Amino acid sequence: MALSPTPRPGVLDIDAYVPGASQVPGGLKPIKLSSNETPLGPSPQAMDAFTAAGAKGLERYPDGEAVALREAIGRRFGLAPERIVCGAGSDELISLIAHAYLGPGDEGLFTEHGFLLYRIVVLAAGATPVVAPEINLKADVDALLAKVTPRTKVVFLANPNNPTGTYLGIDEVRRLRAALPGNVLLVLDAAYAEYVRRNDYEAGLELVATTDNTVMTRTFSKIFGLAGLRIGWAYCPPAVANALNRIRGPFNLSSPAIAAGAAAMADWAHIEAAMRHNDEWLPWVTAEIEKLGLTVTPSVANFVLIHFPTEPGKDAAACDAFLKERAIILRRVAGYGLPGALRLTIGSEADNRKVIDALAAFVGARS
Repeated sequence: MALSPTPRPGVLDIDAYVPGASQVPGGLKPIKLSSNETPLGPSPQAMDAFTAAGAKGLERYPDGEAVALREAIGRRFGLAPERIVCGAGSDELISLIAHAYLGPGDEGLFTEHGFLLYRIVVLAAGATPVVAPEINLKADVDALLAKVTPRTKVVFLANPNNPTGTYLGIDEVRRLRAALPGNVLLVLDAAYAEYVRRNDYEAGLELVATTDNTVMTRTFSKIFGLAGLRIGWAYCPPAVANALNRIRGPFNLSSPAIAAGAAAMADWAHIEAAMRHNDEWLPWVTAEIEKLGLTVTPSVANFVLIHFPTEPGKDAAACDAFLKERAIILRRVAGYGLPGALRLTIGSEADNRKVIDALAAFVGARS
């Protein structure tokens, strides 16, 4: 007889998600470029709404349907609010999708260097994770389709992908959707959609609107600067929205989060400023790193993946330690199968220049 509660088989075999580091030794205030947070911070309007909502009514439950937030999202993108489901970050929504559509004997499919959460939620649902290889650190439709079996129930596609910054054009995404069986749910994780400036990119709104088996997830944690509030949303076919609403927590967003999210969605001028900042500094950071002789995977998001030599003392681990000694934090991505790389978030002008100077010192390009 068991002497203590025991998790069901498989739970303790799941590797817990490890977020980007946020502290450095010595108690110094770090330059944190490990979590793809916006250097512009949240909209002032969102901050005011958060403060006002937190100053009163805390004894009351929040709106369990997050009506104000769903309506604000609907107005911005021209969507029916009843097809929008909100959650505590897109993480929660991805987890809800897995629990709603996966179980023992099913398979959840994702790409080789896709977001680590996909494996976690598939295993947590009791299903089997299946990984499709990427080509040149980019999702490949044919490789995904080759992994589809009668047991495949969900395909997760981060577009753009984290941590590579690569993306699939909308024609390829449509080809994937058309070739998948009708009972397979395609989840388009578009956490970085606002940063993409490519004519062949589409986050997935039209595909969701025109099919019954596609979901698009988005987040307020990146360009909106509200990572601390944990706000995400999914645009779904009506049947999928119905399923997710049946299993989500009844009050999964706080009143301040709802108010701040709605205000942030209305302040598009702030979002456009963040877009312009990234448009300026993403190519600059990329070019400066390449001048140092390091390889950078072409990115359409607000981060770059930097590849290092394998030689001890010059590799990614050595660079990570070197930067942390200077209170600069990048993201180790060995857990993504990329031990030879570091991910660098595009920061403020000052932080971007400091990290380039530090990288130059590491490779010996500057004293």
